[in-house]
Amino acid sequence: MKKLSFKRISYLLHLWLGMISGIVVFIVAITGCIYTFQTELRDIFQPYQYVEVENKPFLSPLELKEKSKQYIYASPADTSNTIYGVTYGRQNKAATVAYDHHEDGYTLLVLNPYSGDYINKQVLKNDFFRFILSGHRNLWLPYSIGHQIVGWAVLIFVIVLITGIILWIPKRWNKKSLKPRLTIKKKAGFFRLNYDLHNVLGIYAALIALVIALTGLTWSFEWYANSYYKVISGGKEPKEWQVAQSDTTAISSLENTADILWSRVKAEYPIGREGSFIFDFPDKKADAYRICFNSVNNDTYYKRHFRFFDQYTLKELEGGGMYGIKYEDSSAGDKFYRMTYDIHVGAIGGFAGKLLVFLASLITASLPITGFILWWKKRSKQKK
Repeated sequence: MKKLSFKRISYLLHLWLGMISGIVVFIVAITGCIYTFQTELRDIFQPYQYVEVENKPFLSPLELKEKSKQYIYASPADTSNTIYGVTYGRQNKAATVAYDHHEDGYTLLVLNPYSGDYINKQVLKNDFFRFILSGHRNLWLPYSIGHQIVGWAVLIFVIVLITGIILWIPKRWNKKSLKPRLTIKKKAGFFRLNYDLHNVLGIYAALIALVIALTGLTWSFEWYANSYYKVISGGKEPKEWQVAQSDTTAISSLENTADILWSRVKAEYPIGREGSFIFDFPDKKADAYRICFNSVNNDTYYKRHFRFFDQYTLKELEGGGMYGIKYEDSSAGDKFYRMTYDIHVGAIGGFAGKLLVFLASLITASLPITGFILWWKKRSKQKK
């Protein structure tokens, strides 16, 4: 029996694992490519997100909640829907009231933050980018099934990427060997062009695609997320996300706790001047108020800081895991882990970072196609 060389094993792994994961990788990559600039595209196609700046303060979360009720409930006695909370942006951004509709599901009511006037309504199950995100995360299948398929396909794709890099490495590192591996031949037939598109573009995108895949796996497998955290934190265990609970036995003379809390946080955060601010109401007896401030004005999330307050006494409660601590006060490992999503989508590098992720995702989506054509061509030659 002929002994297989390391490169031959790499080739076989690259070929057949690529075949197994190809369709899923194409869907995940092309949907990720589309989703990369969703914020910029929303700004173009959803101009109602912006309002005219007025020389007066925003309405409080409780005031916006009361203003929203006429659009959320059929009558004053209606309790079929649940209001979650209010999100504020900068001074020129509309506020949103998030609620759960008994038929439409998670919905955002877009209101003017200065007056509470109705602007628009977003039913997220009908939102184009939610549809794209569903394909990216779970292939539009039931989440428990599709999420696992995506996770394992991406894990296989990591091996495909690594073996592809191994196969690309030339025997000699000189100009003559590197030039055909780094440039696309301009005047070439279809199959030669296809080879270059797979081989040349693949190596340019490989490292970025590897970063995207390795960060994306943190949402696929808990064991991977824990291992990833241990590696970047020097062996520590991740602090689990916890939702704080109010003390239902507490006795308090406080009234209008939502307005009291709003006055307190308004003095503490530059609401409207920078970043975004979320104020979530308690729904059940044991629920707590939850606030979240993100000081960054772009679409990154690593600086989000969650805080919880007892709904009866307004005592601050512990919760939020690593996000319950200010980013500036976090450990180096926590800081890096909190950047995982922003690295995954390229937002950590601003527009340039997102453009790199967009191009790498587009190339990644093409690799299963060009790879299949290469295999088909080789198979046809062998038959002849």
